[in-house]
Amino acid sequence: MAHDDRILEGVTVLDLSTFVTGGFCSAMLANQGAEVIKIEQPGYGDAIRHSGPPFIDGESPYYWTVNYGKRSLELDLKNPRAVEALYELAEDADIFIQNFRPGTAERLAVDYESIAERNEDVIYLAVSAFGQTGPWRERSGYDLLIQGMSGIMSVTGEPDRQPVKVGLPMTDLITAMWAAFGVTTALYRRELTGEGEYIDLGMLESALPWLTKQAGQVFAGTEPRRMGTKDPVLAPYQTFETKDGYLNICILNEKLWWELCEVLDRPDLAEHEHFETNADRVEHLEELETEIEATLAAKTTDEWIEIIAEEGGVPAGPVYDVEEALNNPQIDARDAVTEIDHPELGSVPVIEHPLKFEHAESGFELPPPLLGEHNRAVFRDRGYSEAELDELEAAGVFGTESDGSETSTTE
Repeated sequence: MAHDDRILEGVTVLDLSTFVTGGFCSAMLANQGAEVIKIEQPGYGDAIRHSGPPFIDGESPYYWTVNYGKRSLELDLKNPRAVEALYELAEDADIFIQNFRPGTAERLAVDYESIAERNEDVIYLAVSAFGQTGPWRERSGYDLLIQGMSGIMSVTGEPDRQPVKVGLPMTDLITAMWAAFGVTTALYRRELTGEGEYIDLGMLESALPWLTKQAGQVFAGTEPRRMGTKDPVLAPYQTFETKDGYLNICILNEKLWWELCEVLDRPDLAEHEHFETNADRVEHLEELETEIEATLAAKTTDEWIEIIAEEGGVPAGPVYDVEEALNNPQIDARDAVTEIDHPELGSVPVIEHPLKFEHAESGFELPPPLLGEHNRAVFRDRGYSEAELDELEAAGVFGTESDGSETSTTE
């Protein structure tokens, strides 16, 4: 690996995955300087390209958010010459990512053994819904299924109502972050040992470590339950209604509780026997909620944020909609949402990744690629002549048309 201002400069990633799990992982790697070559189905591409509406001039903004910083290469993996071309690319790759259902990679001859035969140093990541072993290994699975089976939905939503999923593809993104962590730690191990690695990552197992306090309740013999925005072990730690909307208040210790009572001008709450300790407040949560909301109803959310958070220094914040979350003074000051030049649309918004290193550069240098935008460039950069590129094209390596079929089993 080369050493440059970007930590993963010189690292090459071949990403055969579709949708979110592998895609967000490789976007994280691209953000840190890796060259990510997105291998796509000819004529159709990654199915996330078609996720919508809404679309902007035929492009899916959802697709953009998972594919900044990559190059797109169409390869017809049912064509033996295309598979050979993939092998040629794999010889110099550092990371190989796929999220096929177990058994599919073997049928396509892009399994670990086939790739490692050409490159024994490769870091090979196989993402699937349930992992490569176990009785459910051959099942397909997506975020909604995993949210349900991981216990997340059992603790999300209001009590005595239907379970609901988290409003974003949470388990896809959890899995993607484990994936990025796994391949970078494997790269570090390779630097120490010189050995490649095979990583088997299942979505269901990826979600379990995130249960934290709910798992702790189970370990202690207590059954977690749906509590809306309330917390099972802290109070007040929830959403409250104000005169014109909502705000969140987060009290994690007695000092903050006393400070909250002071800024609310409710010293009686601090002295109340039902609210003296956190355990008392958790036990009498409904009574506490009634008292606090009666006070908050007198002012607007903005007024209370000024009083509680700005003047009082107590953790509190508004409940933003998504547009407000993407456009506010703090986000603007941190350049968290920017723009990047796009080959057809002029520019597109970019949600930058949050790691800000003191001694290294990060950030996306390429826009989300058009389908097949880099078909010839990827091979040209590896020394292919124009005549050889013409031969690849004539052999159908880049495909002719697609039936839009899907072989991945994760989002």
